[in-house]
Amino acid sequence: MKVLLGITGSVATIKAPELVAALLADGHELQVVATPHAWNFTQVNQLGVKIWEDDDEWPCMWNRGDPVPHIDLADWADLLLIAPLSANLLADMALGRCDGMLSCIVRAWHRERPLVIAPAMNTRMWEHPVTARQLEQLRTDQPKLVVIDPVEKTLACGTYGMGGMADPSAIAAVVRAAR
Repeated sequence: MKVLLGITGSVATIKAPELVAALLADGHELQVVATPHAWNFTQVNQLGVKIWEDDDEWPCMWNRGDPVPHIDLADWADLLLIAPLSANLLADMALGRCDGMLSCIVRAWHRERPLVIAPAMNTRMWEHPVTARQLEQLRTDQPKLVVIDPVEKTLACGTYGMGGMADPSAIAAVVRAAR
């Protein structure tokens, strides 16, 4: 299966290399789209696959007939996986914002194809009422949405509670089941 993995500015992005390895081990074709803040937590050379960034969308003056990467990637992939999904990108998705390559891909995503998200954020952010409203909006907008709930653990901030990204092997199992 062709999997497009979106990684965002969450501390859980440190698990991206492990997730990439699990997806590749399952035989998926894989490309990655990284938000600018994702690089605060991982390095490009750790992933070993094609990485797309915001600057790849319009590297120079666009001309009619030039590629439109967010459309091309949405057409290429059989499944869009966003792991970790930060609170910021969740808010953008719920509002339909298109201010970066990954949010543009989400907006252009084929509604009949699976969109799998693995939220990761601080406990108070996860438990905030706006998060539930945003997830409900996504369920309305994306009929093939699969939410991999976060886990309870000691988070990077030192707080123990709900909000940690699910284990990469569990995320890979959900993708495997979506075939």
